[in-house]
Amino acid sequence: MPFTVVSKSFKDGDYLPNDFILSADFGFGCAGGNTSPHLQWSGAPAGTKSFAVTCYDPDAPTGSGFWHWVVVNIPANASELAAGAGSAGGKLPAGALQTRTDFGAAGYGGPCPPAGDHPHRYLFTVFAVGADKLNVTADTSAAVVGFNLHFNTLAKAQIMGLFKR
Repeated sequence: MPFTVVSKSFKDGDYLPNDFILSADFGFGCAGGNTSPHLQWSGAPAGTKSFAVTCYDPDAPTGSGFWHWVVVNIPANASELAAGAGSAGGKLPAGALQTRTDFGAAGYGGPCPPAGDHPHRYLFTVFAVGADKLNVTADTSAAVVGFNLHFNTLAKAQIMGLFKR
């Protein structure tokens, strides 16, 4: 069985609903709910000891994309994150750790591309990790988490949402 991820919040390739878009509190000009979407995965390979989840916008006008969400050390017995799990007050599985995004803090920050820009792709990736824990903290950058994931990933599954304004 292949490693796959699906969502009750959106279908692969569809535009993300307003609930999952960045809120006005961030000052970027969007007025969404800033709720992390539901994600459910299956078919992780043998040897999976934990999972990680990221949300990345490769289309951001930064030269290096934009990291919207990074969660590591999700226990191997978990198979989904509920909608809102990465948002303020959300419930992640015990032991899971959110690390710093390109917003400068840990936790989910929804899409909000520049007004008038083309649709941006938001890649929600679930990593099957061959280590119980990555040696990172809540203040570790997404790039350093990605470096650690590179050497510990057994498989990955991805679902893409779109957004433009």
